[in-house]
This record gives sequence, C-alpha cells and structure tokens, in this order.
Amino acid sequence: MPFLLADSVGKTFGGRRILSSATLRATSGDIRVVFGRNGIGKSTLLKIAAGIVASDTGMVRVNGNTMLKPTLARVAREGVFFLPDHDLLVANIELGKQLRFFEKRFEKRSVEEAAGIASVRHLLGRLPHTLSGGELRRAELAAALTRCPECLLADEPYRGIAPKDHDALSAIFRTLAAEGCAVVVTGHEAPSLMELASHITWCTSGTTYELGTPAAAREHDAFVRDYLLR
Repeated sequence: MPFLLADSVGKTFGGRRILSSATLRATSGDIRVVFGRNGIGKSTLLKIAAGIVASDTGMVRVNGNTMLKPTLARVAREGVFFLPDHDLLVANIELGKQLRFFEKRFEKRSVEEAAGIASVRHLLGRLPHTLSGGELRRAELAAALTRCPECLLADEPYRGIAPKDHDALSAIFRTLAAEGCAVVVTGHEAPSLMELASHITWCTSGTTYELGTPAAAREHDAFVRDYLLR
C-alpha cells in the first residue's frame, strides 16, 4: 500500500481543466519520478497531495488516513515534507540557524548529520541568498533530512542548477529512499531523472500513466514519442 495516495484527482483553474483523473502514489523506499510537459499539471498534483491546493474531485490518503480536505499542516503531521520549486529557506538568516530550528522542532536528526549527508557543513555560516543554485538545493534538502520525512515531495528540484550538481541531489534522494522514505520528484532533466527513478509516472492530458521502471518507460511508444523525443 502506498504511504501517500492522491487518487482520481481533478482540478480546474479559471475555467481550464488542468487535471481530470490523475493519481499520485508514493511508496516507502521507492523513488518515483513524475514527467510531463510544462503546464500539464505535475506541480498541481504534488501540491494537492501535500495539502497546499484543494482538488475539485478525488481524495488524498496519507499513512492510512483518508483526507477529503487535506491541509498542509495535517499532511505534514503525517510525515510528508514538501520541497517547493521556489526558495524554501529565509534568505537573510544563516543556514545553520535555520537547520537548528528544524532539529529542535522535530528532534529526528542532528544538523551535523543532515549537513554532512547534503555536503553543506562548510556552508552553515552562510546566508542562503549567497549560495549557488546547487548549494541552495542541497541546503534545502538538509532541512528535509533533519525532518527524517516518511515522504518527500520535491517539485522540480533540478531546475536552475548546473548538471554537475545533479549527482549530489540524486545521492541525497537515494539516501532518503534507503532509509524508507517515499520519494517523489518532478522535472524535465530526463537523463538524470531516468537514472534516479525506480518508477516512472507520466502526467499528460489531465491524467497519469504508471509506466513502471525506466527501462519499461523507454519501451512505451507514446511516452517516448510525445515526451522524451520532444
């Protein structure tokens, strides 16, 4: 059974139907990558699963608890950490101070351990706005690591960072999955994400298709034609 399930989700914005019947599954120890073209509804689906955006139809179940009207606070209490596609950290407060807040709040993992896993120990005295794109993403994931989430929803974490930083982020996601976290990542960086994923979900035309392993996804003609080769 998935740790998190957003099932039969529908959502309309300003008269435009973004999602009609989409499903997101997050399974403990699994790294699920959600692919789809810009504007197709990937981020909306993650935000609905995280309780940030209310769906028009469908339901969310987290850790066995069904939520017809999930909220961010309620979903977070169940162990879900949402990493947005914009800055998570306060720009003008030292990274170490912010991570210590997470450490005290959740009492799960020390700042030193989390910073070591994310390779940001040397950045603890820095302000987030002085960090490079890759450093900032690792710092944000260090915050998630202090939380020891049961589920991590990461919306386009590779966007805006140099290709050389992709491996560092992927290593953090693998560490979380190895600890039993259910990891879901969206993005367009196909080479890095296909290498990272244990399961591929394709979001298109308002719905989702479970394609299975990356090898199986590469055999799916419509996915290859309409997404990978575009």
